[in-house]
This record gives sequence, C-alpha cells and structure tokens, in this order.
Amino acid sequence: MKILITFSLVFAFSLSVLADTVSDKEKEALTKLYHATNGLQWKKKWDLSLSVSTWYGVKVENGKVVALNLADNNLQGELPEALYDLVNLESLNLEKNKIEGSLSSSIFNLKELELLNVANNKLSGVIPASICQLGKLKDLELFMNTISGELPSEIGKLNQLEILAVFNNEINGKLPVSIYKISGLKILLLNDNKLSGNLTNEIINWNALQNFSLFNNDFTGDIPQEIEKLSNLEELNLSYNKFTGEVSKKIALLDALNVTMIDENGNPFLLEINQENKLQ
Repeated sequence: MKILITFSLVFAFSLSVLADTVSDKEKEALTKLYHATNGLQWKKKWDLSLSVSTWYGVKVENGKVVALNLADNNLQGELPEALYDLVNLESLNLEKNKIEGSLSSSIFNLKELELLNVANNKLSGVIPASICQLGKLKDLELFMNTISGELPSEIGKLNQLEILAVFNNEINGKLPVSIYKISGLKILLLNDNKLSGNLTNEIINWNALQNFSLFNNDFTGDIPQEIEKLSNLEELNLSYNKFTGEVSKKIALLDALNVTMIDENGNPFLLEINQENKLQ
C-alpha cells in the first residue's frame, strides 16, 4: 500500500512539474523579450532563475505559454524577433509601455492569437500584411502609436474580428474594400488618422457594429444612408471629416458632434439634414 501511495505521489508530482515546464524555445523567447525591453527596469520583474510559470504576466497551460500580459510594466526598447516564437499565444497584451520599432511580418507565426494589444506605445512603421493571417483574432488594438502606411488590403480575412482600434496614429489611404466583409465587428475606431476616400453602402454588412468612429480624418463624399440600418449602433462619430451632401436627422442626432465637417479652408460647418426628416 505504501508503495502505491508513494508511486501516486511521485506520479502526481511529475505531472505538476511537466505542466509547469515550457519548451526551451519558448523560455528563450521570453528571456530575450526580458533583456530586449530592459527587464531590470520593469515595474514587476522576472526572476529568471525560477520557473517560467512564476514570471509575472505569463500564463502557462499544459507546458505552453498561452498568454502574456505585461501592460503598464515599463517595457522599453524594441520587440525581439524571438517574441514570434511564442506560437501558442492566445493573448498578447503589451499596452501602455515604451516599446519602439515596428511589428514584424513574423507576427503571422502567432496563429492562435485572439487578442493583440500593443496600444499606447511608441511603435512606428506599417501594419504588416501578414497580420491578416491571424484567423482567430478577435481583438486588435494598436491605438496611440505613430503607425503609418495603409490598412492591409486583405484585412477582411480577419473574419473573427470584433474590435479594431487603431485611433491616434498616422494611418493613411482609403479603407480596404475587404474591411466590409468583417460582419462581426462590434467596435471600429479609426479616428485621428489621415484616412481618406469614401464610405460605401457595404457598410450595411456591419450588422453587429456598436461603436463607430471616423472622427478627424479626410473622408469625402456622401455619408451612406445604410448607417441608419445598423440597429446595434450606439456610438457614432463621423465629424471633422470632409463629407458633403445631406444626412438624416437620425444620423445627425446619433453623431457625437452632430456631423460637424471641415471645409476646404479648415472651417467647421454642419451638414444639412435632408428635407424628408425636416418635415417629420
């Protein structure tokens, strides 16, 4: 009986050790991240001599690193290429740090990612096209950086996406046609960039949209009436663009600034409410 009990305890201990152990490659990736982002200056540091599962912000399941949350932890410097060896990551949150450089095209390796948040850092460069290969991504937050270039043309491949927040950057160009294919979008925040072009009537595909902001860009043309049909829409801000034409009373009331536009001379003006709604 004692032998059985001893064996059971050893077996249980072995399982716990195995569950606590990650591959050398993943441990090395984390270690390189620590050194590359000035780990000795982090608010909550890692003791590299201890098990990875004890490291702050690291979640390990079945011997795999599945989540990394180092938000507001004073990370400084550029993300090492080794970060993209953490191929089992489902969640990566590095928000509110001092990370510089750009996202690598190697980000496509993180195919299990459902959440990617590197907002409120010092990132620059463009959004890599390879990010569109992250088919499980639900939440993409890149806001408050100095990211430039255009939104990837194949962004519509992110068909599980519910949150896209890229406001307060320097993103330019037109909205990719494929973005209208992301029917599950709930939050779309594109404000305070340099985006241009028109909105199309395909906006009707965003049935789930709850919060939509284009504030302070260079959009032109008419505002599609289809916005009225987005029954889940609770917050809207299309103001401080260069839209023209008329809008419905419903859209004007829903917009946070009553669809205040900017003319060619930089002066604000209100879009006209169409006659049909004026008579109601």
